Amino acid sequence: MVEGRIVVAGIGPGGKEDITPAVFNAIAASDVVIGYKYYFQFIADVVRPDALCVDTGMKRERERAEEAFRHAEAGRSVCVISSGDAGIYGMAPLIFEMKSERKSEVEVVALPGISAFQKAASLLGAPMGHDFCVISLSDLMTPWDTIERRIIAASQADFVTAIYNPLSNSRYWQLHRFKEIFLTHRSPDTPVGFVRQAGRNEQQVTLTNLGCFNPDEVDMFTVVIIGNSQTYSSNQRFMVTPRGYYTAVKEESEKVGQDIMIRSFRTIEGELLNRHIPLGRKWALLHAIHTTADFDMESILHVDDNAVETLHQAFASKRIGTVITDVTMVVSGVRKGALERMGIEVKCYLYDPRVAAMAQEKGITRTQAGIRLAVQEHPHALYAFGNAPTALMELCDLMRKGHAQPVGVIAAPVGFVNVRESKHMVKPFSNTLKLIVEGRKGGSNLAATLVNAILTFDDAAQLRPGRDL
Repeated sequence: MVEGRIVVAGIGPGGKEDITPAVFNAIAASDVVIGYKYYFQFIADVVRPDALCVDTGMKRERERAEEAFRHAEAGRSVCVISSGDAGIYGMAPLIFEMKSERKSEVEVVALPGISAFQKAASLLGAPMGHDFCVISLSDLMTPWDTIERRIIAASQADFVTAIYNPLSNSRYWQLHRFKEIFLTHRSPDTPVGFVRQAGRNEQQVTLTNLGCFNPDEVDMFTVVIIGNSQTYSSNQRFMVTPRGYYTAVKEESEKVGQDIMIRSFRTIEGELLNRHIPLGRKWALLHAIHTTADFDMESILHVDDNAVETLHQAFASKRIGTVITDVTMVVSGVRKGALERMGIEVKCYLYDPRVAAMAQEKGITRTQAGIRLAVQEHPHALYAFGNAPTALMELCDLMRKGHAQPVGVIAAPVGFVNVRESKHMVKPFSNTLKLIVEGRKGGSNLAATLVNAILTFDDAAQLRPGRDL
């Protein structure tokens, strides 16, 4: 007997316009068409009048496959239909597995179709423009522990993620858990789109964000797409995940160093344990980690509420125009482009001719003497300490005596003697904005980068550091 063949065909998400010509031809040429009964409405006028239609209910996939082989092995041409693409959560894998199991000589051909996530993506704009993954929340065939590990991996790896089978009558909590996991690695502002009955008469398209997304608004006919860290939405009309072409052209004129810094900041942000912190603190933290490659900064960098924002505004409005440092290495690390752009002076008094004489006369360190002189001339400046705890302690003493009222203090001296104590001493000044690197860690590079974070805060929202490099 001449054996028939099985064509496993994806009929797309629903609309006839989304069925490929190859699939149309395969259905029209088949003696037997087998599929879930709901899908026959989309191909009714394509099936041959004399063809046998075998339709079954849900969860009858194996019976459908067995029926297909019975007819094909009897010499008939069989088409097994799946919605979307038959190879994506469809009948194709089962048909190929059964062919091996039966040791069948029947030829099996898979014809691709437009998957539901592709149709949903087109209705939402272009959310799948970069690396993505597709996860089914159905635990009928896959243990939930495995599904959850995949969700965690996708969220950590910053994949655009499409969700199939998000909800059913018995499966009501899994999508809530999905959202909970993603919010540990993605901003609440991450665009989210979901499409119900994509390509069908009942089609509904909704665009929101991860924080506002309500899992209870979807059902088993819905595909959900969550953007990555670069995805954006435009006035709740469409969502786009850039591939990089436009950015590459746009950034041709930017310095190579800035491009590297931008990518570094994005990497650091993606690895933070808690990304959902105020923008000012995050901007300072990104600078600190970028400078030190030390993610311990996430636990030891203290930033007063609104300190970065308020200090930036003080400089931008010209209310303050001076930064005082304890050592010249801090001066060297503050970006000259930012200083020129904002009209700010950064000064260190360590090598002022008056300092050595004062230090000898008073029996104090040169850094202490430098701070005394600085306070006489600039009592309201931003003071940044990256080396000498004695200089920070001197400023605290002058503040207590009412001789200094700095707009802010960056406390990042480094070392083993009086370092932690000096940082504790500045904390009680509640009227002074503070950025403090707790413990023994610190350094001139840290103090300078925190100054830079303040001066460039207007770049924070776009996460585009380095224009003053």
